[in-house]
Amino acid sequence: MQQQYEGYKKLVDSLKSASALLNLDHKSQLHQDIITICNHLVNPSFRIAVFGPFNHGKSTLLNAMLGNRTLPIDLIPTTGASITVNYGSDVRTRIMLVDGTEIYRNGTEILQQFAILDGNRQMRKDVASVEVFCPHPFLETGVEFLDLPGTNDRDEQDNLVREQLLSADLVIQLLDARKLMTLGERENLRDWLLDRGIKTVIFVANFLNLLEPDEQKQVQNRLLFVAESFRAELPPGFSNLYRVDALPALRARLKGDVAAANSSGLAAFETALQNIVGILQPNSGSVRLPRVEAIASQIQHSLKAKIDPIVIELKFFDNKQNSKIEIKQKAANLIYKGFTTSVGELRDWLALPKLLTKYQADAAVALAENNFKAWQTNTLKKDLTQLQLAAIKWLYQAYEFFQEERPQDLLIPFPHQPQVILPPKPSSTDDLSEPGSIAVGGGIGWLLGGPVGAAVVGSISYLLNKNIQKQDEQLAKESYHQDVAKLCITAIEDYLSNFSKQGLSILNEYEQKSDKVICFEVSQEPVEFTNKRENLQQLQNGFNQLLRELEKVKILSNHQPYKEIPKYSNTKIKYSPQPKRVKISPEKDSDVKQQQENTAKNTGTRVESVSTSPPKASPSPRPEEVEAKFRDWELNEEIAQMKAEMRSSKACRQTSPGFKTGKQQHTTQSNKAPTQPKTQTEKDKITRAYSILGLPANASLAEVKQAYRTLVKKWHPDLFVNQPQLQKQAQEKMHLVNEAYTILSEK
Repeated sequence: MQQQYEGYKKLVDSLKSASALLNLDHKSQLHQDIITICNHLVNPSFRIAVFGPFNHGKSTLLNAMLGNRTLPIDLIPTTGASITVNYGSDVRTRIMLVDGTEIYRNGTEILQQFAILDGNRQMRKDVASVEVFCPHPFLETGVEFLDLPGTNDRDEQDNLVREQLLSADLVIQLLDARKLMTLGERENLRDWLLDRGIKTVIFVANFLNLLEPDEQKQVQNRLLFVAESFRAELPPGFSNLYRVDALPALRARLKGDVAAANSSGLAAFETALQNIVGILQPNSGSVRLPRVEAIASQIQHSLKAKIDPIVIELKFFDNKQNSKIEIKQKAANLIYKGFTTSVGELRDWLALPKLLTKYQADAAVALAENNFKAWQTNTLKKDLTQLQLAAIKWLYQAYEFFQEERPQDLLIPFPHQPQVILPPKPSSTDDLSEPGSIAVGGGIGWLLGGPVGAAVVGSISYLLNKNIQKQDEQLAKESYHQDVAKLCITAIEDYLSNFSKQGLSILNEYEQKSDKVICFEVSQEPVEFTNKRENLQQLQNGFNQLLRELEKVKILSNHQPYKEIPKYSNTKIKYSPQPKRVKISPEKDSDVKQQQENTAKNTGTRVESVSTSPPKASPSPRPEEVEAKFRDWELNEEIAQMKAEMRSSKACRQTSPGFKTGKQQHTTQSNKAPTQPKTQTEKDKITRAYSILGLPANASLAEVKQAYRTLVKKWHPDLFVNQPQLQKQAQEKMHLVNEAYTILSEK
């Protein structure tokens, strides 16, 4: 049996830990009940408490059962302490004082000093416990009696009795047959016993011998009704109602009068009591655990009352943080797509074959006409600048939104102007007889005019428009102006080749540096919320541990265990949409998405994945298309609110569980309960909101959103940065528009 009580140690530890988490006042009833039931769970003795109002004869009944005047009795309320009666080889008394002093005496005379009420019927404040040892065979079986102060006298006594009843395996409720079951007794039966899982109760009627025979029959019938109405959990075949005339029984025992003891009802009661204890004692856990269940239920409700508000508050905070992360992630994705598209177009433009196809002919002509510098500025530089700006603008847009590292300008320099050294002038007059041919020497400036210059330009076009590699051997002999044209073409090819190689190298480096611009950080969580998470974790762990220990002893609960929350990391995490780490094949997209969703559930952080590239089946969007999508999305309510928060120096952190962002209000509409009839004030607000948005009263939600977007485009304060007066007016207008939109999206 000792092993059984040792098995309850973990349950006791869980109950005490839960009590500590609740931070209960040590004087509170729940705290006292927890301490009492914990001590009782590991107590190997089977405790029988005698309970009832003062002057009902409790101490007299116990003295009669023990066979001597062990306990103090009188005609006035006497017992002023909870007196435990245990087995001992001789009669002794041990008293423990609050300051730790132990008083040990032979006999029980010392009880008159420490265990009875004083002249003002008050209990002593300095007594911690009173224990009497008595050589009785019933006590030797591991049974102990508990003599409690009378109830319905003083609140202090009542509180002590209520506390001690929880530690009794069997309760003997003594009734006065002359005033059977008063209102106070019925309330105590319900509040102190039934509601606390104490159902191993035996009723003993005293003073029945003082009534007339006819009155005794009436009282017997009422006693049967009381006993039958209380469903005591006693072994089958045993009654929960007995009659014992306590004082005659005590006198008979003191005289050794067996017949008188039998006629008082004492012998029958003792026999039944010993048999009941003999059955319950080996499995006293079945008696004690219902009391544990009642106390544990209170603990669980108290823990939930602390846990649930914190869960709601943290969930609101996490949703708000996730909403910010989601908005930033969308922005990062869109900006990155636009940037990679623009860089891709610039890279494609810098490819040597594309440069040669688009610019070689005109560049060679400009070189031949000594007009290359003007062509480089007005044509090549103009096209390059346009493509560079298309890529750079995305990084500046990212910097404006994320405020991370300021981007550097993309600078692709031009190679040195190509130089052409003319070949020696032909001596043959045949060449000079050709149209446009003249004999000149050194430099290329001589080609600026005249028939030879025109011939060179014509040759450039001719040579670039035919496949020189497939020319026939007969074309080996060419005119002088064709030789000059070839030199110009070759010089431009070298120039564009150097420009392409250098430009692509610079572009690759620039693209790598964009990681530091198109990204955002999840900043450290405020200490306040980190502490709340730790507190919540402790509360949930305590709740779950108690639930597990209750299940081990077959105590079922209606509560479900809380899921373990992940430990929040205060390390700054940098999120970047750059597709450098993982390439996701189309057939694995669904698996990865599921894995990301599972990770989001476990960590409480929701960050969208970034597509590494558009699907192969569809072409990459043009920069104009991506920019249009971004601007259109940016004007949506979420991004407008987000940018407003980010631009403020220190936004007021709203953490009230009742506060919701516009997006949260909108997304939870489908889960709301049916709306209640609106008051006139609410109706007026709705009417005014429609008027602010310029809509009729029956406008749909889609029309409301469209009107809102239109007004945002018109009145967004960013449009009036350089006009303070108009910007202030726009801010006031947007305040009204946002308020109206919120009202109409919630109705």
